[in-house]
Amino acid sequence: MSSMWGNNFKVSLFGESHGQGIGAVVDGVPAGIPIDLEAVQHELNRRAAKGKDLATPRKEGDQIKILSGLFNGRTTGTPIAGVIINENTRSKDYEKTKDLMRPGHADYTASLRYGGFQDYRGGGHFSARVTAPLVFAGAVARAVLKERAPQLKIGSRIVSIKDINDPCKPQIADYQQFKNLIKNPEFPVFTESLELPMLAAIKAAKAAEDSVGGIIEGFAINMVAGLGDPFFESIESRLSALLFSIPAVKGVSFGSGFDLTLKNGSEANDIFRIEEKQVVTQTNHNGGINGGISNGMPLVFQVALKPTPSIGKEQQTINLATMENTTIKIEGRHDPCVVLRAFPVVEAALAICLADFLV
Repeated sequence: MSSMWGNNFKVSLFGESHGQGIGAVVDGVPAGIPIDLEAVQHELNRRAAKGKDLATPRKEGDQIKILSGLFNGRTTGTPIAGVIINENTRSKDYEKTKDLMRPGHADYTASLRYGGFQDYRGGGHFSARVTAPLVFAGAVARAVLKERAPQLKIGSRIVSIKDINDPCKPQIADYQQFKNLIKNPEFPVFTESLELPMLAAIKAAKAAEDSVGGIIEGFAINMVAGLGDPFFESIESRLSALLFSIPAVKGVSFGSGFDLTLKNGSEANDIFRIEEKQVVTQTNHNGGINGGISNGMPLVFQVALKPTPSIGKEQQTINLATMENTTIKIEGRHDPCVVLRAFPVVEAALAICLADFLV
């Protein structure tokens, strides 16, 4: 199993959902970078379920403990290791169903790949629980970006929940004013009136012991121009690899994405202009990227997250031990919509990718 990503800013994840703990080792961080531990914990708290009515009942403290790489508030240049102790596990929920392959989960493929030796409790290393250390690594990456590109800002918003779509097509200036446009940072939508119907869709799924998915848009404004290389080291290639590592992500697009197929070339091209002695584009259909390299306009991308596969409804499945068809009713603690906790994870992936280019 390989759980390492990065050319220069390298991240390695470890741990399982119901093991003793989870964590990350971040290598390649320059010495002398100040790390605000309160800011790091803030990002972890954004991802955590505690205090969120529409999240899993499993509430973890998610308190990060730094084991190495930090001294007197600054990085030492050696690997930074952080660990989060699991405190609220209920492993018995998985004992009686360990041979039942949960639909939509990695149970079957993990058994094929690791011969049944994988930790099956709560999905083990496949669990979204392991996104917590990814957020920790992203917080370290944000500190690097603050030093190397202090003008650069990262954010995200909800594009859709199930079939409720935000019709807003933000212009370049909208991203610059993002914080002023968003009234509720815990439910960031440009069209404020959509918050209640989106929440209603999530609550309806929860009441029906079901789940819903959605689309998140991530972005970076005041981008550094000239990052990336064509083909295998393009911003799209590198960032997509990180985004697809997030459990539940089933699609990634950049700029106007698949909508570009509906346009003519004259409409899809972003026209270059000179404004205040700087190169800008009039539109941003290509998401701030040309030829895999950032052009300085907002870097914009979307990620599609599928509905949480763990639902309370009885489903058909198989018993791998007896090789028989059967049914399963999952009794664990799960989110009716992972979108609400995925913002800091998506932003962390973006921060890590940009830090890898800038280190």
